[in-house]
Amino acid sequence: MTAWAPRRERARSRLSDLAGPDAGAGRRAALFEANCAACHGANAAGSDRGPPLVHRIYEPSHHGKMAFDLAARQGVRAHDWRFGNMPPVEGLSDKDVPQITDYVRALQRANGIE
Repeated sequence: MTAWAPRRERARSRLSDLAGPDAGAGRRAALFEANCAACHGANAAGSDRGPPLVHRIYEPSHHGKMAFDLAARQGVRAHDWRFGNMPPVEGLSDKDVPQITDYVRALQRANGIE
């Protein structure tokens, strides 16, 4: 766990901004909302229960697709934030996790994190 406490960065993009012509965007947003938003907040902006995923620390070059997949499937020991350990996300299929990761990446891109 790091000693620094980064400022909370709010996601500027709304869910509806990402729907566009991509019919799958709504499903990806719904999967995130149902499985992740309780801790990671609306628009992945963080909450008092979990860190923001729309944050430079989670950019693709630092936390790749495999890191997101493993976190959802196996959980994560606390290391960058002071929220405690993240448990595995129960009930997600092998197809759900990559869709959620794609959604988070879309939110990151919409907020200048690439």
